[in-house]
Amino acid sequence: MMADHKRKVSLTSISDEEQPSANVTQGTAVALVKRPKTNEIQKHGSTALVQAGPKRTSGLQAPIMHLTGHKGEVTSCRFSDTGEHIASGSADKHVFLWNTYGECANYGVLQGHKGGILEVQWMPGSERVITASTDHTVAMWDAATGERLRRGKHHTAPVNSCCPLSKSAGDDNMFISAADDGQLVIWDARERNPAAVIEHSQPLTSVVAAVSGNVVYAGSLDNTITGWDVRTGSAVQTLRGHSGTVVGLAMSPKTGNYLASTSLDNTVRLWDLRPYCRLPNRCERVYTGAPHGYEMNLVRPAFDKDESMVASGGADRTLTIWNLRSGEVKYKLPGHKGCVTQADFHPKEPIVLSGSVDRSMFLGEL
Repeated sequence: MMADHKRKVSLTSISDEEQPSANVTQGTAVALVKRPKTNEIQKHGSTALVQAGPKRTSGLQAPIMHLTGHKGEVTSCRFSDTGEHIASGSADKHVFLWNTYGECANYGVLQGHKGGILEVQWMPGSERVITASTDHTVAMWDAATGERLRRGKHHTAPVNSCCPLSKSAGDDNMFISAADDGQLVIWDARERNPAAVIEHSQPLTSVVAAVSGNVVYAGSLDNTITGWDVRTGSAVQTLRGHSGTVVGLAMSPKTGNYLASTSLDNTVRLWDLRPYCRLPNRCERVYTGAPHGYEMNLVRPAFDKDESMVASGGADRTLTIWNLRSGEVKYKLPGHKGCVTQADFHPKEPIVLSGSVDRSMFLGEL
């Protein structure tokens, strides 16, 4: 269906400071539970039609695809805005670029960080990728050529998270990073130095931007989520309710009215960001069923495109998907052999992506 979605890109992009690593290999994808794509298939040597099993719901080659190749824990993985590509970051210091459809070819490897990748995000337009790393830096990459366009050096501790600043406006230059040094740093790819720096009293684990791009929300070691006005650098909102470190955040993609957060208190919370919310603490719902383990991994949640579901991984090696409104568990997806660190929904089709400390990812249709 999407066979023409393969890009021409150099397999490896390497900075001037780092030589090629002998153990960098391409990732591979394996189709699981492979079935015909239509309800009916034609018998070999006959015109008789037979039932082919459950109706397919996506353009994936198979209902489940298993992607492997990283030599370290997969810490982050995301669909591009078009849904045609996937970027995955790992503790092995590399970012892999994949096709979503067909054989899920690993068509590129981005190399240059000196530490593990803690988060990877696509910039608006799906032409650029940004990364946060334990080497205290952030980077921006050209996803078509593999070239590193920008390296941000300001943080004094591991950078846990990064995100585009104004995705809805299509700005592919501005982004923000959050780190253990308690700093939120706003970057402009066209400038050498940070555009702004916001200080928090505790290490920051995660960051997302509001749809407007004027407010960013950061999760912290102090169990809170703080909203900051990027124009003034002042705190405008504090969300309290978690009893453990907030380790992941996601903004609802359709309206921007809701924020999801994961925490070491073994819950996922849904926060209402609308101006006239009647809830005293803005927490609309608490989801349970995705526990954290002793590893205390950064676990990133996700909303589906229609804001009807929210998903999160857990130390129980499964991906849990809840009904956003009722809080009911809709899916409990097994397969991984370690903590599931990342969930992401396809922007157009009923497909979910998960990454794990078992060094692999699953693509599955719902």
